[in-house]
Amino acid sequence: MDYIEIEKISVQVKAERAFVDAVFSEISKNVVGQKKLIERMMSALFCGGHVLVEGLPGLAKTLAVRSFAASLSSSFSRVQFTPDLLPADLTGTQIFNPKNMEFFTRKGPLFTNILLADEINRAPAKVQSALLQAMEERMITIGETTYKLDDPFMVLATENPIEQEGTYPLPEAQLDRFMMKVLVEYPSKDEEAEILKKIYDIDPKKINPVISAEKLFEIRKIIEKIYVDDKILSYIVSLIDFTRRPNDKMKKYIEFGASPRASIALMKLSKCAAFFAGRGFVTPDDVKEVAYDVLRHRIILSYDAEAEEIKTDTVIKLILDQVEVP
Repeated sequence: MDYIEIEKISVQVKAERAFVDAVFSEISKNVVGQKKLIERMMSALFCGGHVLVEGLPGLAKTLAVRSFAASLSSSFSRVQFTPDLLPADLTGTQIFNPKNMEFFTRKGPLFTNILLADEINRAPAKVQSALLQAMEERMITIGETTYKLDDPFMVLATENPIEQEGTYPLPEAQLDRFMMKVLVEYPSKDEEAEILKKIYDIDPKKINPVISAEKLFEIRKIIEKIYVDDKILSYIVSLIDFTRRPNDKMKKYIEFGASPRASIALMKLSKCAAFFAGRGFVTPDDVKEVAYDVLRHRIILSYDAEAEEIKTDTVIKLILDQVEVP
């Protein structure tokens, strides 16, 4: 791709970038701060991915997700995950009708555009696994019939840290299907003061839909055109390969590395980072910006790392410091 084509893409990106501010403006009616979380949810929506949001109770994870869903012109379902939830409560089931002696299908809440899986780690693995086919293949099988889900389909899952009582760790197969794992931190003093001022005005119904399906598909096509140089692609591959084949200094900390899904997610989200920056091309800084959210749930630490109380984000920083930047 030559310089002129990249410039054309940059012009398109800058023209559409203004629409992102409208989304932030709507969501900020209810949510104070959380800019990174909102940006990551938008990125996943543009890339057709899913987001796992982790944070301690009371940090407005659910409110942020609900407010984001309200800004979309699409269907929305919320499921509160609990220990007694069943897989059929998500997918749906076949019910026998004694009047005509036939079975009919009652579809579950997974048949939606945006699914809020609230406190997903409150349910056991068999329930969490009911999401696997939907998240990867965009299909759901009930009985002998397989149904195709609408586009977009996005799972926004919240969870408390697994150290909290009454939670279940998510299966690795499901974790890998989340494009990102985003951590929600405590608000700053100024943000918390703003929360207190707005507490009586919070209402999801106040948010107007600003992202139509047509606009979403249009943005997706523009992001797909954003230029990624071969050197950047090589850099992405080198980062992921380092998690699988670390050097002598790092191998004692990493039990298992990231899958090819991580490479794909890193490339797609780097394009989104460039889009938010108003550029038609990807830089190494774009890759670094999204690397933590892409890798923190895919790298499995060794016993040595846990014994030394080394966190996954620390390992990711060490990887970013050691892999040569183009």
